[in-house]
Amino acid sequence: MREQREPSASENYFWPTVWAIGLHILIFGMLFVSFAMTPELPPSKPIVQATLYQLKSKSQATTQTNQKIAGEAKKSAARQTEVEQMEQKKVEQEAVKAAEQKKEESAEKAAEAKKADEAKASEAKKADEAKKADEAKKADAAKKSADAKKAEEKKLADIAKKKSEAEAKKAAEEEAKKKAAEDAKKKVVEDAKKKAAEDAKKKAVADAAKKKTADDAKKKAAADAAKKKAVEAARKSTEDKKAQALADLLSDTPQRQQALADEQGDEVAGSFDDLIRARAAEGWARPPSARKNMTVVLQIGMLPDGTVTSVTVAKSSGDGPFDSSAVAAVKNIGRLTEMQGMKPSDFNPYRSFKMTFTPEDLAL
Repeated sequence: MREQREPSASENYFWPTVWAIGLHILIFGMLFVSFAMTPELPPSKPIVQATLYQLKSKSQATTQTNQKIAGEAKKSAARQTEVEQMEQKKVEQEAVKAAEQKKEESAEKAAEAKKADEAKASEAKKADEAKKADEAKKADAAKKSADAKKAEEKKLADIAKKKSEAEAKKAAEEEAKKKAAEDAKKKVVEDAKKKAAEDAKKKAVADAAKKKTADDAKKKAAADAAKKKAVEAARKSTEDKKAQALADLLSDTPQRQQALADEQGDEVAGSFDDLIRARAAEGWARPPSARKNMTVVLQIGMLPDGTVTSVTVAKSSGDGPFDSSAVAAVKNIGRLTEMQGMKPSDFNPYRSFKMTFTPEDLAL
């Protein structure tokens, strides 16, 4: 009889170990499937019930296997609890996250609603502004149209007024032309009458002037003859006087001759004073301020040939223009040719002398 071999310790634990591992794998698979298919439930403490089946075998290996299986089950239960707690924490985090997201979505919706309200208000405001602008544009267009209409009416009125004025002016011009023609016709007739009267008058005046000229010529000829006769008589009388004076000088004593010479010199001096006054009066231009009996004393300087060299006011009349006119009148004499040939003794008093200027003007 063949002796049977007792199994070794490793052989005794092999199959229970395999069965325990397979059982754990099956349990873990079922747990994962149940977690994947189970809906979200409120958190609760997991209750793990483990039923240990006592094998009929009372061997030490079976007992150890059972203990090991129980330990693995306990660990599995602890892991299951940890997984469930993690899942619960994850669910809570997701719930918080969902709440926050919902809150954010609500805030976003509120912001979008506010933005929409603002956009709506802005659109309404824009529409109102556009409406007001359109109304203002229409009012402005209406005003421009009214102004244009008024301007056109005014233009037409101005044209009508100008046309009326032009017609009135034309009518007035025609009337004026007609009247001017009539006046010209009357004037021609009157001018002809006046010309005839003037011609007759001129002829009478010419005849009278011709007659007067003839009479004046006769009178002038007679006057010239009388004047010439008087001058000749005066010249002859002067020559006679000079001859008589010369004879007296030659026949009388030296004292008598000196007296006659002085008397003759005084007469010559008086005649030259009168000559200067007469020449000055001839060239005198009467100023507006001249009055009757005005008198100015002039200081006059002359050369032996009778040239006036200087004229100044020695004593004023009190009227500047009159004094200036007297100075100008004497300066205008220029030269007295009558003084040429005077003896030095007779001329010396005229080198610088004073003369009272009082023109004998009938207007004074």
